[in-house]
Parts: sequence; C-alpha cells; structure tokens
Amino acid sequence: MPNLVVDFDKLLTLAGTDLGVTEYREITQEQINKFADATGDDQWIHWIHVDPERAKDGPFGAPIAHGFLTLSLIIPFWGELFDVEGVTTKVNYGLDKVRFTSPVKVGARIRMQATIAEVSEVKGGAQIKVANTIEIEGQERPAVVAEFLARFYK
Repeated sequence: MPNLVVDFDKLLTLAGTDLGVTEYREITQEQINKFADATGDDQWIHWIHVDPERAKDGPFGAPIAHGFLTLSLIIPFWGELFDVEGVTTKVNYGLDKVRFTSPVKVGARIRMQATIAEVSEVKGGAQIKVANTIEIEGQERPAVVAEFLARFYK
C-alpha cells in the first residue's frame, strides 16, 4: 500500500508534499542482463554491464546497471509512495532534468525519495511534477536525480 493515497479533488493542494522514501531494492546481475536483452544494448561498452569478469578490471571494479534501468525503477518505487483515487486514467507524462550522478554496481541497494514539486491543472485533469532522488545505500552521492511528470484524469 502506498504511503499516501489521496482523492483527485485534493490533488491540487499537494505541491511541496514530501512523499518519503521507499524500501531498498537490490540490483542484480540478472536484472541488468534482462534489461540489456530487452533494449538490444550492444554498444561497445556493453561489457561493463553484462560481463562480470571483464568488468572487474573496468573503471568501477564491478558490473554496473544501465542508467536507464535505474531510471525505470521510478515506476515500481512510485507505487510504494503515492496513489490517486477517483480518477479514470493515470498517465506517465514524461521526465525533466534527468541526471545519472553515480553508477549502481551489481549488489547495490537503492531506494527513492520523492517530493511533489508542482501541481497544475490540465484539460480534464491534473499534472504533478515530482522531484525524485534514487539513493544508493551507504553512498553520499545519489544514482539518479530526475523530475517525473504524471497526469491524472477524472
């Protein structure tokens, strides 16, 4: 169950609301390999993600998750933090200001902190901009900082 569940009619009052943090999730080599397969990632640097032996000698000392894999976890993390009731449609509308600030090594545990930065009316509904930070357990520097946009239609 999400930390905060609100009715659509209260959505426009939530700018500035801290949604808290999610539980930690471990990043596994299997997740990385499946992401590489699903996205057809075969760039020359592909080994840094899917070849654990070769990655040991790379710049990070271990395989790392794709930045876009880490970014995509905003969606399951989001489900832990927030939901809106009384709507017919929920749409992931986009992202603003995405930065991959630190690599996520295999075996690292990550979690997301989120704050509703802005809420605005759109035709037939409302749009929220959420400031998200995906943190790496035990590290000061986060993995991803991104603004997530979602729309809710009544």
